[in-house]
Amino acid sequence: MFKAFIAGCAGLALSAEERAFFADARPWGLILFRRNVESPAQVAALTECFRTIVGADAAVLVDQEGGRVQRLRDPHWPAYPAAARFGAAPDGFELATLSARLMAEDLLALGIDVDCLPVLDTPVEGAHDVIGDRAYAREPEKIARLGAAAALGLMRGGVMPVMKHIPGHGRAFADSHLELPMVSADRSALERDFAPFKANADLPAAMTAHVVYEALDPTAPATQSPKVIEEIVRGEIGFDGLLMSDDLSMKALTGSFSERAKRCFEAGLDLALHCNGDLSEARAVAEAAPDLAGKALERVQKARARVALEHARENEKTFDVAEARRRLAAVA
Repeated sequence: MFKAFIAGCAGLALSAEERAFFADARPWGLILFRRNVESPAQVAALTECFRTIVGADAAVLVDQEGGRVQRLRDPHWPAYPAAARFGAAPDGFELATLSARLMAEDLLALGIDVDCLPVLDTPVEGAHDVIGDRAYAREPEKIARLGAAAALGLMRGGVMPVMKHIPGHGRAFADSHLELPMVSADRSALERDFAPFKANADLPAAMTAHVVYEALDPTAPATQSPKVIEEIVRGEIGFDGLLMSDDLSMKALTGSFSERAKRCFEAGLDLALHCNGDLSEARAVAEAAPDLAGKALERVQKARARVALEHARENEKTFDVAEARRRLAAVA
């Protein structure tokens, strides 16, 4: 049985200490970053090694958005446009699907089956650039449609999309990697931020925002707020899919790593995400993580089934990779 967390690793291959930790802790997933990527053969060997240790059903995740957030890059992988390029393109919806479908082609060949995309945040004037051109547009309806197009492209390619950062990071005037953003907007203003997530509430997975929304819960970031998770994410937005935290090692959060993880699960999250590959921190997260069972396991299974269904439909058609890359090159 897996435990309800996702871990990172330090380098290009798992060390003996990491292999022992994963064998004992059995995280549901492994997330990869630039430090873990050198070549296609190396990445494929890393993902295979991880699954050999913890189980074939384990997930391997990556942030492959396009633009400035791409863990897989030249010379082995093509560059993809930032989300904002699709928002500006006349045929952006079709191109967003094509781009994500091509990303899925790259990822699945390496054993990566989850992509933390689409970004459904709605940026406001003056907000921190941590979102910036990672957002598709500034209009919630357009963001919702472009995000849905990208998610469909990933699923058609056999990769699970993870929409982020629910219930919205676009109003943050600080970077949650470095500090805790406090959003003072009133509830009616926040409704605008919820809209793209609400329109995509049927997607299989989502990642939370390390942001305090003072009008919702001034005491805790959304990731660790039972009120925000229950009343907004599960309630008003209506998302009942697989819900994971953003990275627990980000400086927006405080406390020991065991405490950070416990607060996530107490808030109602299904999975805790720890990215930096620090084994001492990962051990604390693992100790706090419950077994992946009950409703959380059901959500994993439903998410997998949704992706499998879309992938099977796509396999009935012929996807012309070369033609898709040619079309995408016009906006890259």
